[in-house]
Amino acid sequence: MPEEKKDKKYKFEISKVRIWQGISAILAVLAVFLWFNADFSAREPSQGTQPTGAVVAMPTKEAPEVPTRVADVDEDDDPFLGPKDAKVVIVEFSDFECPYCGAAMGTHEELIKRFKSKDPSWEAAVPKLKELAKQGKIRLVFRDYPLGFHSQAKPAAEAAECADEQGKFWEYHDAIFENQASLGRSLYTSLAEQLGLDVEKFEKCIETGKYSQEVDMDVAYANQVGVSGTPVFFVNGIKVTGAQPYNVFKQIIDAELADSK
Repeated sequence: MPEEKKDKKYKFEISKVRIWQGISAILAVLAVFLWFNADFSAREPSQGTQPTGAVVAMPTKEAPEVPTRVADVDEDDDPFLGPKDAKVVIVEFSDFECPYCGAAMGTHEELIKRFKSKDPSWEAAVPKLKELAKQGKIRLVFRDYPLGFHSQAKPAAEAAECADEQGKFWEYHDAIFENQASLGRSLYTSLAEQLGLDVEKFEKCIETGKYSQEVDMDVAYANQVGVSGTPVFFVNGIKVTGAQPYNVFKQIIDAELADSK
């Protein structure tokens, strides 16, 4: 092959290599950007075949969630607050390890600060919903949706079910979220002691996996009604996704109560 043709071919091959190197560099930069900018993505990374994502959408005044009625949601026999004949029933699917569930509960200070930086009027919804339930205005139902990439989500859910067996679900629920950074077997036992549970009975309940299937059934049902992350609420069948501020719920509740008159 003439030297001139060899030289042209060599330059062409070098050009192709440089082009692919450039593309690879751009893709690498994009991957790093997506990894370190959670707000750019709609979901946390998922793992395995368990529930596939956690809601990370940050509510803002500029882009509020637009709730839609999607289904009547079965309450099962899960823990609830409020009267059985309430005109407004809210079913929450939650994960005890999910930071956004912690924000909705009013206990995850870092996320709450981020939300308030975008919307100073942002207010955690769950404490207000619990208050309304205790006043007899709504019924609030808690159902489990432990995400597969949260290693303590299911153990915590089972521990809460064991506490419910002794009539202390909501107290245990609150205590877990208040100690969300320390989830683990020692915490579950410690909370049982603090709440005056029969610790021996509680420990046996956990060790035998008594409520493992119950939690799995909650997950399976949640998947059927379109839940794929946490937290998700259904207000008389109207789906509200993420750690939305209380005023989003208040508007729906007020409208539902007005329609029921």
